[in-house]
Amino acid sequence: MERRAEPSVRRPRVRRNVTVAIAQDIFSDRYPSGSALPRENDLCQEYGVSRTVIRESLKVLESKGMVRGKPRIGTTVSDRDEWNILDADVLEWMGPQIGDFDLLGCILEARRTIEPAAAELAAQRASAQEIADLERAWTDMRDSRDDPERFTEADVRFHAVLLNASHNQVFRRLSSAIHAALQHTLHASNIAVDDREDAVAIHGELVEALRLRDTARARDCSNRMLDLAARDIGAAEKALVGKI
Repeated sequence: MERRAEPSVRRPRVRRNVTVAIAQDIFSDRYPSGSALPRENDLCQEYGVSRTVIRESLKVLESKGMVRGKPRIGTTVSDRDEWNILDADVLEWMGPQIGDFDLLGCILEARRTIEPAAAELAAQRASAQEIADLERAWTDMRDSRDDPERFTEADVRFHAVLLNASHNQVFRRLSSAIHAALQHTLHASNIAVDDREDAVAIHGELVEALRLRDTARARDCSNRMLDLAARDIGAAEKALVGKI
């Protein structure tokens, strides 16, 4: 009887591991921006995999803007400005090197521009269901104060609902675009502090401002929330420096 070939269940994991390894070598400047990556045969030997795996990994990295391949020239590392640093995989691959991009500070600057305006608009436009969803996210934050992972999950949901409740189409699109970066930032700040009572209180106050349709209070709550985030991000950056 002819023996059936067993499906390869390890291949995706192998490719992912190689993709991560090459990405981290780029982040660590082993392969600096503008430099040429080794030839495919050399990469096969370096990472101990087939040429097919190398090619698939390079395609993934190219889709993230990290490398650029050209026929008869090879693959070069793209300029840092071309890297999709808001991509969930890229954020994960950065590891300690994330500090080199000041990404936590940059995301906070973006939030300071967007969220107070979104909160003010949400106080005017949010539906009863959206306010209920926001309150549910806040309740989950309150009930998971001692669990940073669950707390972050509820925190991310809170801010996504808030941007959507603005009923501003650009803010709604931005919610999707910065989702991974926001999740990373909130998680970093949430695990950097032991006491999350202040965060719970200010998020609850913002829910109440929306319920009362108090636009000025909603904007003020958002600004104070971001001041608190700046404090916690400072603690997160100090912790990150300690790991390098």
